[in-house]
Amino acid sequence: MSLAVGVASSSKGMGFDENKAEGSETNKGNESGGDNEGSISRKMSEASLYTTEDEDDEDTETKIQLGPQCTLKELSEKDKDDESLRRWKEQLLGSVDVESVGETLDPEVKILDLAIVSPGRDDILLPIPDDGNPQGSWFTLKEGSPYRLKFTFRVSNNIVSGLKYKNTVWKTGLKVDSTKEMIGTFSPQPEAYTHEMPEETTPSGMFARGSYSAKTQFLDDDNKCYLELNYTFEIKKDWQSQ
Repeated sequence: MSLAVGVASSSKGMGFDENKAEGSETNKGNESGGDNEGSISRKMSEASLYTTEDEDDEDTETKIQLGPQCTLKELSEKDKDDESLRRWKEQLLGSVDVESVGETLDPEVKILDLAIVSPGRDDILLPIPDDGNPQGSWFTLKEGSPYRLKFTFRVSNNIVSGLKYKNTVWKTGLKVDSTKEMIGTFSPQPEAYTHEMPEETTPSGMFARGSYSAKTQFLDDDNKCYLELNYTFEIKKDWQSQ
């Protein structure tokens, strides 16, 4: 069973919305299996090259206190006589085999693959290096083109709470965007989850073209980082030949 719990907030994925203030967010509901942008279904270190300021800005939002962390087995055995709580746990855990993962406290999230999706073109698959630092320019985007980031991930061991995507982009040493999307809370399951970021459009014009550096992170409510990527990419007049 695929399930995202709670309210998710989303913002532009790789940071080229010229009308928004830096670091702003737009809240929206996040439901499993829906057709809306940012929906979830089954089935996206070394310092930045151009960083001139502290990249790890502290989150300013109030952190939700969820209570003491417990294993899935402990959760499944709590308040067995509470019918409403029992139904909630069944919805959250679905078909999770509690016996196989129920003694593990810390969740594990594995980002399996990343891709850039643009209408009318084949997906640009982005191989994830072991050290999180792709060499050279990782990908090229065409100026003025719509695109979205898509990624799949697998959750194991325990429930991951408040999984989020954070991305910061620099050009010639200046931060040009800092964005974040709250993805949701997920129970462990054998099948992978898939998430697509909202569609956006690359900027265009002489000053928009060129090389960018970026830092992408996948974190949870405790700011545990499951993947950090430091890379460069380019915006050009046309797509890179396939």
